[in-house]
Amino acid sequence: MASVGSFLAFEWPPLLRKIILALLLAVIVFRVVRAIGKLLFALSGASGIADEPSSAFESDAARRFWLWRISIIAGFLLFGWAIVSLMPALSFSNEVTWLAAFLFGLGILVTAVEVVWRRPDKPASLVVKSLLTLYLVVLWSAWVAGLLGLLWLGIYSLLLPPLVRGVGDVAQALATRAQRTGPPGIVLSVVIVRGARAAVIAAAVAWLAYIWRIRAAALAGSEPGAIVIPGLLNGIIALLVADLLWQMSKALIAYRMGLGPKDGSNIDELARSGRLRTLLPIFRNVLAVFIGAVTVLTILSGLGVQIAPLIAGAGIFGVAIGFGSQTLVKDVLSGVFYMLDDAFRVGEYIQSGSYKGTVESFSLRSVRLRHHRGPIFTVPFGELGAVQNMSRDWVIDKMTLNVTYDADVDLARKLIKKVGQELAADPEFAADTIEPLKMQGVDSFGDFAIVLRMKLMTKPGAQFTIKRRAFMMIKKAFDENGIKIAVPTVHVSGGSDNAAAAQQALNMSKAAELAASKAPVGL
Repeated sequence: MASVGSFLAFEWPPLLRKIILALLLAVIVFRVVRAIGKLLFALSGASGIADEPSSAFESDAARRFWLWRISIIAGFLLFGWAIVSLMPALSFSNEVTWLAAFLFGLGILVTAVEVVWRRPDKPASLVVKSLLTLYLVVLWSAWVAGLLGLLWLGIYSLLLPPLVRGVGDVAQALATRAQRTGPPGIVLSVVIVRGARAAVIAAAVAWLAYIWRIRAAALAGSEPGAIVIPGLLNGIIALLVADLLWQMSKALIAYRMGLGPKDGSNIDELARSGRLRTLLPIFRNVLAVFIGAVTVLTILSGLGVQIAPLIAGAGIFGVAIGFGSQTLVKDVLSGVFYMLDDAFRVGEYIQSGSYKGTVESFSLRSVRLRHHRGPIFTVPFGELGAVQNMSRDWVIDKMTLNVTYDADVDLARKLIKKVGQELAADPEFAADTIEPLKMQGVDSFGDFAIVLRMKLMTKPGAQFTIKRRAFMMIKKAFDENGIKIAVPTVHVSGGSDNAAAAQQALNMSKAAELAASKAPVGL
């Protein structure tokens, strides 16, 4: 700032003013570049990025190496530009000016090659180093030949991916330091990270457009390139905007899906949470299709394609496809009505025909069910039909138990009631028990047992665990009180004379078989 103030405080001769202005501008830009480099490297070192395997700045030595090389290249560029731009005003010939520019460019090439061969962070193989050196020589040759468009395309292909990645890492570190939570924090994080990357790419596209001398007036030209090239560049901007919108939407949806119901939530809050977890994936898919379609139409419009006939043709084509794919349309519409009816949600156990399992996810046309034994069923909505939802509100499990005819039924009823009360008071089962286990009465008189009927009301899914524990406790209580569990038995009876006659007939049969085996062969 002192240098700028001194420069503005005096009235300089025109030539001297031009020289000082060029050199002063080069110095200021050089200092700004170096300060930005120090800041970015400091952020990368302090934020933990250097601990990641993908980081290019794994140590202080590596950061110092890159900072100095970037400073040297920036110095060659800035001071070379300042000196070369001043040489015609100082009456130097064109040959001398080109020689100076050539030497500054050669300095940049030598520095870049030195970086390839001496970078300390990620040593490459000899073949890779040789190919990179050859690539840099080709870029330098393109600059010497005046092929600036080809030069910058080559520079972008080499430097833009790591630059975008590095800027994204630093932006992520800044977003993490902000420590904002909730939807505002998510939006801020996505805007910082994706916005920083998009800004780098947009700046590269704008500079490339400037190098190719693309102006607004060129859009009125009749040459195909006057429309196609700006359309491509505008298409890149449209893709960046679409990516930013999609990432923000996806992050917000993921955040909302990750918010489970709070402890102590009532039934309405649980139902609302489950419904959101069910509908948000479908909304995310629809939003992705919408953003993609709008982006494609925007790019085509920028390329000079008339999109109105495309939209009209797509409508006619959609009608034809609709007639030819009625099953697909049926699946999609059925899914919409299932969602509107709130027939099932993610995490619920349902059964439809021969398919049953826990709902894992949805698409626009099908639902994924995870069977309790592991297999996954992907069922189109159009094939579901009537759905039996086993995870809503409560479930009643009715059980039967066989006791012998000499058992005390009233005592059995009291024991079963006591078991139900103990289970309802158990902290392990109390939260899932709505009505305790109780005996409803005698269901029927069987061939060998009295059939007792019991009932248990629990939350969905908890009845199996409670029922298994109840059977164990009932068996123990019955054994302690002399109540026997009835089992099928078969009684065989008969007189002693019949048994003796049967044994005599068996002995005579064995004797006849023995005599036949000892008889001579041929008689």
